[in-house]
Amino acid sequence: MTIAPALLVLLAHCLLLHRCMGSEAGGVFDHGRHGVSLTRVEALSRCGGGGRTSPSSPPGASTPPPKPLLVAAPCEAEEYPVLVFLHGYLVVNSFYSQLFQHVASHGFIVVAPQLYTISGPDTTEEISAAAAVISWLTGGGLSTSLPSGVRAEATKLSISGHSRGGKVAFALALGHAKLAVPLAALVAVDPVDGMGVGRQTPPPILTGKNHSLRVAAPAMVIGTGLGELPRGPLLPPCAPRGVSHAEFYGELNRGGAAACHMVARDYGHTDMMDDDTPGARGMLTRAICRSGGAREPMRRFVGGATVAFLKKWVGGDGEALDGIRARPEQAPVALSVVEFLGDEAVVAQIA
Repeated sequence: MTIAPALLVLLAHCLLLHRCMGSEAGGVFDHGRHGVSLTRVEALSRCGGGGRTSPSSPPGASTPPPKPLLVAAPCEAEEYPVLVFLHGYLVVNSFYSQLFQHVASHGFIVVAPQLYTISGPDTTEEISAAAAVISWLTGGGLSTSLPSGVRAEATKLSISGHSRGGKVAFALALGHAKLAVPLAALVAVDPVDGMGVGRQTPPPILTGKNHSLRVAAPAMVIGTGLGELPRGPLLPPCAPRGVSHAEFYGELNRGGAAACHMVARDYGHTDMMDDDTPGARGMLTRAICRSGGAREPMRRFVGGATVAFLKKWVGGDGEALDGIRARPEQAPVALSVVEFLGDEAVVAQIA
């Protein structure tokens, strides 16, 4: 059987188009190729008890972390960059375990400290606690909590945070606490700086002035379209307009490092969390904040966008991020904003 030349050309064109469409975002919205381990690491007790280590462990490995951790890591023996993720207000780090596993499956170690159990409005202690965790892990403390042969490339350390944790991540990137290593990248997921304009929690991060935040690391701000809307007439929005994602991105210094802003139009402030968030706190994540429904699409989007950004600015591979920029419809959620600055001028603003 022979195939007409025109048909061969058409088949070749379709194959090329399929490859381009499949590789633009690098499959970042799907689970990656790595198996993932999820480990809890207990904190240093007030009594000063120390952990066990082997003679070959690096300095600091015998000391438990200053805060309890949830660590997601690839199972395959190799060295991987580290992402520190800071949880939102009054929730627990395990509520993001599916998100952590998504990111780790693409070749990153995710370290998520439980910064507090109960906290007031002031975030100063959280900033210091997060900095202490970073000092601990860059000193080799993480080594005994990883799968055999897996090593943390602590000099390539990025930070992320959700809601109030996004504010704390920004605070660290802005130098509110001294860090042991420079940050490679910053990813803020629907960050929030208080209850509204004039009602910021201390220390305030937003200044009310465009381009006033001088962040040295490349920064990505992910927002939600429903976060600024109340769940009901008696409930305030979980990410109030004026102190959330648009303001954090708008205040990034345009002459600094590269930045991007993406907004999931039809999803809410907690929609990137696990499908099952147990207990009273878990119930509140669904009862207080307006939601777009099933969490899986938003979780895949946040995980994939984070992976693409880290691959670009930590790993030097921009294919996935460039693919999202070129064809944002690839994302598993509808995006109302896709904007890039610094690396190449503003690329797109989607209505």
